[in-house]
Amino acid sequence: MTQTTTLSQRNIITMESLTANDIDTILDTADSFKEVSTRAIKKVPILRGRTIINLFFEPSTRTRTSFEIAGKRLSADVINISGAASSTVKGESLIDTVRNLEAMSPDILVVRHNCSGAPALITQFISKPVINAGDGTHEHPSQSLLDLLTIREHKGDLKGLKVTIVGDIAHSRVARSNIHAMKTMGMTVKVVAPPPLLPIGIEQLGVDVCHDLEKGIKDADVIMILRIQLERQNQGLLSSLREYSNYFCLTEKHLSNVSDDTLIIHPGPVNRGVEISLDVMEGPRSLILNQVTNGVAIRMALFYLLLGESDANSN
Repeated sequence: MTQTTTLSQRNIITMESLTANDIDTILDTADSFKEVSTRAIKKVPILRGRTIINLFFEPSTRTRTSFEIAGKRLSADVINISGAASSTVKGESLIDTVRNLEAMSPDILVVRHNCSGAPALITQFISKPVINAGDGTHEHPSQSLLDLLTIREHKGDLKGLKVTIVGDIAHSRVARSNIHAMKTMGMTVKVVAPPPLLPIGIEQLGVDVCHDLEKGIKDADVIMILRIQLERQNQGLLSSLREYSNYFCLTEKHLSNVSDDTLIIHPGPVNRGVEISLDVMEGPRSLILNQVTNGVAIRMALFYLLLGESDANSN
C-alpha cells in the first residue's frame, strides 16, 4: 500500500521539528490510506496486535474520534482515556499516569492536554512514541498536516501558495503549527486579527500582519478561519462577539474581491455567524468537511509511519 519510508522524528510533538521531507512523506502516505475509508469493509491488518492509547485531558470530538477510527481501520486495539476518568483527578501526577500506562505495554500514546508542553514532557519519561493531539496554546501537528493535505489535493504543489489566517491567533495552537509547516513547505503566510488577538512577536515567525480583513485576504490562495476561543479568554480581550463579527466575520461580500479559486478552511468547531457566515461555510469554496475526512487518513499515516514499519518500536 505504501513505500517503505521513515521520519526524522520518533515522536510527533511539533511541526517546527519536522522537515519538508517528513511532511511530504506523511502527506503521500495519507494519500494512499484514503482509499481504505471508501471500502465496504474499512480495515487493513497493518497494526494488528498493536495497542494505541488516546489520553485526552481536554474535550474533543473530531480529533479524538479521528484518532480512534484511524487506529481501528489499521486493526489496532484502541483505548480511550479522558482526563476525568484518569487517576490525575485523585492527585496522581501526569508523569506517574503515563509511566503506569507504559507499564501495560501499549505501543503509542496520543496525548491532548490543556498545558503547553505536556506531550513534550511525557517523551522524557517514557520510551513509547507520543503524538501531540493538541497542547494548550502551543501546537496541534496532526491538524496542520490534514490542512496541508486538503490544500494540496486542490492546489497541487504547496510551494508558493499564499495563505491568510484569520481570527484568534493568540490562543490558536492550529495557527502556530500551520505557520511552522507552511513556512517549511515554501508557502507565504499572513495573519489577520484585531491587535488583542495577536501574540507579541508574531512577526518573528516570518508572517505578515494585517488588521483589515478585506485587505488581508485580497491575494490569498487559501483563507484559514479560526474559532474565537471563548474558553481560553478570561482577560476581556474583546468587547463583544458582535463587534468582532462586524469586522472579522468572513462573508460572501468579502469573497467578491478574491479569486474564484480561493479555498476556505476551518479547523472547527465553527461559531456560525461569528467568524464565518453560514453561506460561506456551506458554499463551494469551503473544504471544512474535506478536512475532517482527511484527518482520518493523516492519523492513519502517522500510526503507520511510527509503528507499522519496524518491530523495533513495538516494545
